[in-house]
Amino acid sequence: MSLILCIETGTDVCSVGIAKDGELLSLRESDEGRDHARKVGVFVDELLRETGIAPDELDAVAVGKGPGSYTGLRIGVSFAKGLCYGVRKPLVAVGSLDALAEVALEDYEAGILSVPDWEHACLCPMVDARRMEVYAQVFDTTGKPLNEVSAEVVDGESFAHFRSQGRPFVIFGSGARKCAGILPDAVLVEVAPSARGLARLAQRALDAGCTEDIAYFEPFYLKDFVVTTSKKKLF
Repeated sequence: MSLILCIETGTDVCSVGIAKDGELLSLRESDEGRDHARKVGVFVDELLRETGIAPDELDAVAVGKGPGSYTGLRIGVSFAKGLCYGVRKPLVAVGSLDALAEVALEDYEAGILSVPDWEHACLCPMVDARRMEVYAQVFDTTGKPLNEVSAEVVDGESFAHFRSQGRPFVIFGSGARKCAGILPDAVLVEVAPSARGLARLAQRALDAGCTEDIAYFEPFYLKDFVVTTSKKKLF
């Protein structure tokens, strides 16, 4: 039996869950703005109290490693690393796009999503990267990645290789809605980032011994953080 605390904070959604053997036991999440630094600790405390699980009873802590919001990822990863240090448990990192695709797969299994010819679909989770850029990756409906993670400035030719195959091209996530008009042949569905998408993936990684070096692990930002100068006159 494995108990894994799952943390996903790479977008506007702050989501924390506890899973047992890859199955979610309890979940806390909020999409009310980027207040992750305050909420993540509160959510973890609430879940541990609700489930009656002590921190040292956890077998691992899993965190969405990105790509996503620079600040959100820093908060989630820093909290996960600190907890791992404190209770001497391993850290498991899960790609945030992999986890988002997993949420879509679970929603389809539960009958929440309905997409014609689902078995042959290409799934493209998208995380908003400002303006018309998204972080994206394409998966099949077994969760197998079909390309590498990329930062894509979306135009009419984006993902042409997959869209030309006659398969449903399903887009979802925080960056998908703004792309729907530019990719008129895409199927837009509502799937939000969630810690529940980490549960099965984190269990598989832990079973395979795929854990991180807590001292040196860093989020997968994909792009460098850019600091801009405020145009406001302070004096």
